Amino acid sequence: MACRMGDLRVEAVDGDAVRERVARGCRLENAYAGDVLVDCSTVRPPQGEDAVTTVIARVLPGRRRKGQGTALRAPGLGHARAAGAGAVGTVVPAADEDGVRFAHARGFDEIERYVLPGESEL
Repeated sequence: MACRMGDLRVEAVDGDAVRERVARGCRLENAYAGDVLVDCSTVRPPQGEDAVTTVIARVLPGRRRKGQGTALRAPGLGHARAAGAGAVGTVVPAADEDGVRFAHARGFDEIERYVLPGESEL
């Protein structure tokens, strides 16, 4: 499995951005605590010769180490398999040490590191 570190921008998206991602074949899921959005996941469609599907679980720092990432990742892997994934990759911000550990603990190896302009790895 592959893990690309650092090219994931964490930001709010509006309805137009959501519709555009869905039109590209992405699957987006949100998790709420009452009316508050607390976690989310994205499954990007298979890409390239190896049909690599990207599964991303985003968990707020205060909700980590409680099974939330695993709970988001499991259905994402199911959707990836159903979409015909030949392999699964993920994307983790390089500065997100918890996210990097989460990915490594689940068998992902870092294949690329990218730092967004104006940001640092740590």
